Amino acid sequence: MTATSQQLADVLRPVKHVLLDFDGPVCSVFAGLPAPEVARRLREGLLATGAQPPAGAEGQGDPLALLRLVSDARPDLTEIADAALAELETEAVRVARPTPGGESVLHACARSGRLISVVSNNAGAAIEAYLAEHGLRDYVVGIFGRAPGDPSSMKPNPRLLLEAIETVGAGQEHCVFIGDAARDVEAGNAAGVPTIGYANKPGKNLKLATAGAVAVVESMYFVAEALIESRS
Repeated sequence: MTATSQQLADVLRPVKHVLLDFDGPVCSVFAGLPAPEVARRLREGLLATGAQPPAGAEGQGDPLALLRLVSDARPDLTEIADAALAELETEAVRVARPTPGGESVLHACARSGRLISVVSNNAGAAIEAYLAEHGLRDYVVGIFGRAPGDPSSMKPNPRLLLEAIETVGAGQEHCVFIGDAARDVEAGNAAGVPTIGYANKPGKNLKLATAGAVAVVESMYFVAEALIESRS
């Protein structure tokens, strides 16, 4: 199920613009500040403003899913919740764990003459903070985090991918998306872009392949090597 070197090179050969998910392929955002803790603090922050989180919020340990829940049930709280989560994400990335090979992919894109954009459901401010902290900002031509105050912009909605593609100007046939979740593959399919699945946990290979990933890898180093090997 995992892609061979030749299969990956074939996928990457026509690519001029790499669209890269953030949480997973670049780093583990909540490795140092766990997601359940972020969700708890988000709930407490809403309560501190006098707002009552919607039913089901108490048991939600995924902060992005919690944001969706709040937005769907209490649209009036969306902007407050989104801004609070963006601050928590920015705090989290300061103790995030870099993904082995993630930085190598950025370097390989530069060496092979490819442009790279980060497309993520995380807040753009958090992504900016991480890249700046690790000296990687200059490798990225664009950061496309969720639209502030609009959780509906998050994948599997293709909106962020389409914005990145339009901004750079490379057609879909010259783009590839790399993500670690089925929703990433779904967003890529909806945007007309092939998606390479990064299976960073057991069982993800099948989920990513079933969702329609054109290739699945278990190491970002493998992607970095293929980017160099497939350069024109």
